[in-house]
Amino acid sequence: MSDARAAIAVGMTGASGAQYGLRLVECLIEARRPVHLLLSRPAQLVIGTETDLKLPARPVEIARFLADRFGAEPDQLRVFGPEEWTAPLASGSGAPGAMVVCPCSMATLSSIASGASRSLLERAADVMIKEARKLLLVPRESPFSAIHLENMLKLARLGVVILPANPGFYHRPKKVEELVDFVVARVLDHLGIEHALAPRWGFEADE
Repeated sequence: MSDARAAIAVGMTGASGAQYGLRLVECLIEARRPVHLLLSRPAQLVIGTETDLKLPARPVEIARFLADRFGAEPDQLRVFGPEEWTAPLASGSGAPGAMVVCPCSMATLSSIASGASRSLLERAADVMIKEARKLLLVPRESPFSAIHLENMLKLARLGVVILPANPGFYHRPKKVEELVDFVVARVLDHLGIEHALAPRWGFEADE
């Protein structure tokens, strides 16, 4: 149980913003946290479109590829297929300590809000809610419709953290990577993980 609670699940969907999810995985690995990665099929297409990464097809090969790229320790990174129902995340007894869906499409957000559990990613999110574990959703959409907002409000009332991919600019970013890090930094803050990705408001003046 202690190992399961130390793990952090990261779900990536077909919303634009693959860089956010990949950077989050990289930072979690650097922080030496076990990572359970769930990639939807649309997410793999978006990664190939928005980045230079060419992920292999099978989960075990994806895990090996990303572990080598991010310098993961043996067995630190596990990748599960969309219908891998025997994965620990599918049950409350094997639920991780926290889960982040980053980026989160409106389709996935809607499914989580309705408890559809049609894929392992959706089921894992459902488990986090029923087990009262930390669940963060990083929606990447604009503008939001009334349907989107109602789904987010429903989830927020259940204790889910809605953390849109809206980077700030008070740190005067000069590169896209700094904007990505700003959002990832907010995610890490909510996970209680130390980082130095972005300056905190009010601290630069003291320095």
